[in-house]
Amino acid sequence: PVERMANRLGYSGSAFIMMSPYLLPYGNIGAYTYLVGAVLSIPQTITLKAWNIFIINCNLLIGYGIYIYKSLT
Repeated sequence: PVERMANRLGYSGSAFIMMSPYLLPYGNIGAYTYLVGAVLSIPQTITLKAWNIFIINCNLLIGYGIYIYKSLT
């Protein structure tokens, strides 16, 4: 059950990440969808022990977190 839930979260996270570049021109909505996609993809990378993808998702979280923080100030 845990693997199945992680896979479903990973697929939905991948969908958010795939549509995010097209939403970047419309304000910060693209950055928020990148963050949501990265958070949703993390459980799948942990259950699969795909640590390289886990690091990429953490990098995505840090990078777009800084982007949103700078845009709000």
